[in-house]
Amino acid sequence: MMRMPAADSEWVLTAQRIADDELFPAAPAVERLDRVPPNHLNLLADHGFYGLPAPVEFGGLGRAGFPVLTDVIAALAGGCLTTTFVWLQHLAPLMAVATVAQPDFRDRWLGPMAAGQVRAGLAMARPHLIRVTKVPGGYTLTGESAWVTGWELIDILLVGGVDERGLLHFFLIDARSSPTLVAEPSELMAVQASRTVSLRFTGHFVPDDRLGHTEPFASFVAAEAQGSVMNGFLALGVAGRCARLLEAEDLVSDIAQARLRLLTAAGEQVPTARAEASLLASRAAARLMVQTGSRSVLADEHAGRLYRESGFLLVFGLRPAIKTAMLQRLADPVGEPA
Repeated sequence: MMRMPAADSEWVLTAQRIADDELFPAAPAVERLDRVPPNHLNLLADHGFYGLPAPVEFGGLGRAGFPVLTDVIAALAGGCLTTTFVWLQHLAPLMAVATVAQPDFRDRWLGPMAAGQVRAGLAMARPHLIRVTKVPGGYTLTGESAWVTGWELIDILLVGGVDERGLLHFFLIDARSSPTLVAEPSELMAVQASRTVSLRFTGHFVPDDRLGHTEPFASFVAAEAQGSVMNGFLALGVAGRCARLLEAEDLVSDIAQARLRLLTAAGEQVPTARAEASLLASRAAARLMVQTGSRSVLADEHAGRLYRESGFLLVFGLRPAIKTAMLQRLADPVGEPA
């Protein structure tokens, strides 16, 4: 039975408790597995986290709950980035269904997705590399999509593809390998148990009723150019765990400032706020490595894992503007916010 917190602040407290009591102690072992333990994801579903950004009538907080959602992301990421990474993929498809899908599509999918009964992943890294062709009864998809996380841990996949008119199509497809949908595992420096793969579509058929939305591809590119604010809170979660292990009040203050910059960033401010959050996590993890000493290199040490995760987050969800902002700060560390 789903046990949803009664108040906004309780969502964050519940996430922090799960992170501290369940996720963090198991994180070194999870890193060596081939997939996130299902009980980790079930625990998040049981507490309503799969539906956190859903409309209020579906048990979520809606758009007004964004600050709570970001704090939950940070809390969970400080427990186990791998588990959080798989769960996070579900949120974009959920929010897309809630906000832009046609009413009948929304009615079909939103309830089960918000309850965590149907779990989603995301194949939107480079939608222009997937060609959409209209055929009787549906569409075919041909092309490739990299960085698809949660394979064999999810039920459906939000896939974007572009037709010959430059129109971007959003589909919810079944997340199952087939002769026309082949998954190739990716070897990652961190979050290996996230089951991240590259997908190859070869005339993969999708029925008409799995099309949720269309929009000009150019509009999507413009909206994506600055990157996602939410991803920055993964970095703050890793930084926050490092600060707690170090008992470093100065890092706690830095994290609070970075959080505020992320929450208030708009437009061209987003890449800078993202870059600063990622670099803060990297700095905090490096400090923890040094403080911990040579045992940091042992497989079961949190310091080494957090350091690898901070490196991963330097480039996860990277956009040209974020990369530029990050390189500028690396070249001129004096100019980086404290």
